[in-house]
Amino acid sequence: MSVTTTTGAPPAAAAARPSIGLWQRMRGTVLALIVPLILLAFWHVAVKAGMTRLIPSPYDVAEYMVDFAWGGIWDDAFSGTLVTHLLASMSRVYGGFALAALVAVPLGILIGRNDTVRALLDPFLQLMRPIPVTAWLPLSMILFGLGARSAFFLVFLGAFYPILLNTIFGVRGVEKRLFEAASMLGCSPSAQFFKVVLPAALPSIFTGLRLGLGLAWFVIVVGEMTGVPQGLGAVIMDGRTLSRTELVICGMIVIGIAGFISDRVVVMVMNRLLRWSPSHHG
Repeated sequence: MSVTTTTGAPPAAAAARPSIGLWQRMRGTVLALIVPLILLAFWHVAVKAGMTRLIPSPYDVAEYMVDFAWGGIWDDAFSGTLVTHLLASMSRVYGGFALAALVAVPLGILIGRNDTVRALLDPFLQLMRPIPVTAWLPLSMILFGLGARSAFFLVFLGAFYPILLNTIFGVRGVEKRLFEAASMLGCSPSAQFFKVVLPAALPSIFTGLRLGLGLAWFVIVVGEMTGVPQGLGAVIMDGRTLSRTELVICGMIVIGIAGFISDRVVVMVMNRLLRWSPSHHG
């Protein structure tokens, strides 16, 4: 008598597994596309139905985006200039953001750790924080003149406070029992900063960096109202002046994509540095 043994999953189940795995990998992308596609469809229907006469159709914007990137369609002053304007804005956004991070993170750690420094600086910073970046626009042009330096300053200002406040919050939120445990293990006060304070505050610091970078892209439009010849904000302002709505929308789309990619890069760095944390979920 022969005995036949069957190992593994039934053929139907085995065939279903790859499709399930593919769905799990694609699920996030599919869900993320639902809302943009719905808005795109509504935009198309609204234009075709004549609900608005000032907004171009998605097709017209896509056509101009191709011309903005590579030229060859309209051949106007903005044709094929996307890379030039994007690089100009990136230099101001990342430069202002980097300077804001270099100033705000050490200052936030100092304020969070030292009561005297906090009593000295915190009231002044809380007084200055509610002033919107747009209110600084005239003063920045007086201090730095028309051009890139004013834009750089406004981007720095926009990114500074989110990074500073989240750094202070992260440092002050470190549990006291961690310091007690570190002292019992023979960790010196100076070593506690690197072994206790900084690791515990990193999630909050990265939250501030993400907020600061997002606001840097937000502020660049205001910053490039200061008379700069190149930049996505300058393109948007020129489009408004010339009543070129498709140009305004193209500039908005590029800023959105650039800001999204920038945020993903920060998240990747955060995931790598915080992979040791069991409470971190990316």
